[in-house]
Amino acid sequence: ELGETRPAIDFYEQALVIAREIGDRRGEGRILGDLGLVHAELGETRRAIDFYEQALVIAREIGHRRSEGISLVNLGLAHAELGETGRTIEFYEQALVIAREIGDRLDEGIRLGALGAAHAAFGETRRAIEFYEQALVIAREIGDRRGEGQGLGNLGNRYAELGETRRAIEFYEQALVIAREIGDRRGEGIRLGNLGHAHAALGETQRAIEFYEQALGIAREIGDRRGEGIRLGALGLAHAALGETRRAIEFYGQALVIAREIGDRRGEGIHLHNLAGKHAKLGDVPTAITLTEQALAIFVAIETPYAEDARQQLARLRGTAEG
Repeated sequence: ELGETRPAIDFYEQALVIAREIGDRRGEGRILGDLGLVHAELGETRRAIDFYEQALVIAREIGHRRSEGISLVNLGLAHAELGETGRTIEFYEQALVIAREIGDRLDEGIRLGALGAAHAAFGETRRAIEFYEQALVIAREIGDRRGEGQGLGNLGNRYAELGETRRAIEFYEQALVIAREIGDRRGEGIRLGNLGHAHAALGETQRAIEFYEQALGIAREIGDRRGEGIRLGALGLAHAALGETRRAIEFYGQALVIAREIGDRRGEGIHLHNLAGKHAKLGDVPTAITLTEQALAIFVAIETPYAEDARQQLARLRGTAEG
C-alpha cells in the first residue's frame, strides 16, 4: 500500500501546481482534499488535517457548499482518529447543516449516522440512538436499503451497550434480512457476528458459536482476513466459556497468525493475552508468562488500556511460578 500511496502523492502535488497556475480554484480544492485522504491512509493525520483545512477555505471562498460539506466531514473523521471527539462532533454538525440546506437527503442521513457514532464514542449512548433513529427514518424514506441496514445494526450495537440485549437482537435480525436481500456479504457477516456476541452475552454460547461459524465462513469466502481473525477470536472466547480450553487455544492460535499477517497489532496483543490465560488454565505457567510478556510489550507500544490488565496477569503468573 505504501508503494502505491507515495506515487499518488507525487501525482497530486504536480496536479496541484497546475491547478494553481491556471487559477482553477475548484480543482485546487479537490486536489487538496485528495492529498488529505492519501496522508490519512498513511496514518499522517495531522498532515491530512492541514490539507483538509486548505480545501475547506477554498470551498467557502468559491461558495461550493457540497465541497464544503465534504471537507468538514473529512476533518471530523481526522479528529475522530486523534480521539478528539468534541471537535469531530462540531465538524459533523456543520456538515449536517449544509446537507439540509442543499436538500441532500442521502448525505443528511449519512451525517446523522456519523453524529450517532461520534456521540457513541463519547459514551452518550442515548444521544447516539436519537441520531441513528433519525438516520434510519431518512434511509427508509429515500429507499436506501444499505443505509437502512447500517442504521438498524448501529441501533442494535447501542442497545447492546445499554444491556438491552433482546432489543439489540431484534435490530440485528432486521439488519441481517436486509444484508441478505441486497447481497451485502460483508454486512451479512457483520450482523451474524453481532448476533453471536448478543447470544454470548445472554449465556447462549452454543447459539453464539453457530452465528460465529456462519460469519467465519463468509469472511473466508470474501477474503476478509481481518473479519476472519475477529471471528476466530470470538470462537475462542465461546469455547473457553464452555470450558473447552484446548479448542479455545486452537482458535486463538489461528487468530494470532492472521493478526500478524495483516499487521493488526492490537489484535495480536489480545490473542496473545487470551492464549496466555488458557495456557495458565492448563498449568503451563512458563508459556503463559512468555505470551503475556509479548502481549504487554505490544499493548505498551500501541498505548492501549489493555496494558494494565496484562501487567496484572503477568504479576499473578510470576507469583504462581515463584510459589
